[in-house]
Amino acid sequence: MLKLRAESDCKYDILSLGEVMLRFDPGDERIHTTRNFKVWEGGGEYNVARGLKRCFSKRAAVVTGIPECPTGQLLEDLIYQGGVSQEYIKWFPYDGIGRDVRVGLNFTESGFGVRAAVGCSDRANSGASNLKKGDINWEKIFGEDGVRWFHTGGIYAGLSTTTPDVIIEAVIAAKKYGTIVSYDLNYRDSLWRAVGGEAKAQEVNREIAKYVDVMIGNEEDFTASLGLKVEGLDKECSKLDTDNFKKMMMSAVAEFPNFQVVATTLRNAKTATKNDWGAIIYAEEKFCDATLRPDLEIYDRVGGGDSFASGLIYGLMEGKTYQESVNYGAAHGALAMTSPGDTTTVSLKEVEKVMKGGGARVDR
Repeated sequence: MLKLRAESDCKYDILSLGEVMLRFDPGDERIHTTRNFKVWEGGGEYNVARGLKRCFSKRAAVVTGIPECPTGQLLEDLIYQGGVSQEYIKWFPYDGIGRDVRVGLNFTESGFGVRAAVGCSDRANSGASNLKKGDINWEKIFGEDGVRWFHTGGIYAGLSTTTPDVIIEAVIAAKKYGTIVSYDLNYRDSLWRAVGGEAKAQEVNREIAKYVDVMIGNEEDFTASLGLKVEGLDKECSKLDTDNFKKMMMSAVAEFPNFQVVATTLRNAKTATKNDWGAIIYAEEKFCDATLRPDLEIYDRVGGGDSFASGLIYGLMEGKTYQESVNYGAAHGALAMTSPGDTTTVSLKEVEKVMKGGGARVDR
């Protein structure tokens, strides 16, 4: 099992590095026609810390950048509601119109039937993308305060030309003080398209991968972000052969022997509201498959992978078996995708009920 720093020696159980955006949800309407949005805070890396705080009651903090303006204050208030500490946030002066720094925006609409969900990001020059090497005192964070687990990912790595250097600086300090490092590849074409595409994503992510203990991805991430091929996988990921994914995971560990755990979700999207949902982890030369949930009725495609990561990390952090850990991740991810609202609206009790095979009977 993973060797974590003692809880008593650390101020935080989980620290995430990444962008936190304002997420605009049009409900059952479409982005380009709606007149109303619900507003949440969210970000691929931040969501993991939020899930570990809200669902699993872990001490959580985030490293990010936010401009000093009313929308930045709204983001601050939403993070307070998520329960994640803002101690390590860097606040940037605001120039009045967001020419240099602004709050990133993300618009996400649900799919219906054969129409896929739609995401639209408006995030260039956000506070988090402006962070540079030397901006954050990692020695204090990992050396003096203490952190048991550090999480970041490929979304933040692709946000600007400076963010990969921030990640490298952070993971080197984390490793120095014995903090476990996890990384979600989380490939997004929109982040890499204008700066070199998959080739650039692989160059950046392969360098970061050298410092990672727990590598996480989905059906396409390992290929797009690390260049690892999955035999028989088509572009739409419509046919998921578990054996071929396992071969890919073994090759990942062979190429990056520092990976102590490799985890991948397996989602076959038959329609926008009906998915097969599963996951696999590979650790200590053994595979553990999560309970497969075929034809899962999907309510919200946002945050399933992030909720899988937080559930998996909770299991590993608590010293659960690898089998239990992957089932915590899969159950939490399934609940996130089948529940309205943001990425974490469920409780540990509900996660463990799903893990035991409990259905949606009235909870008395």
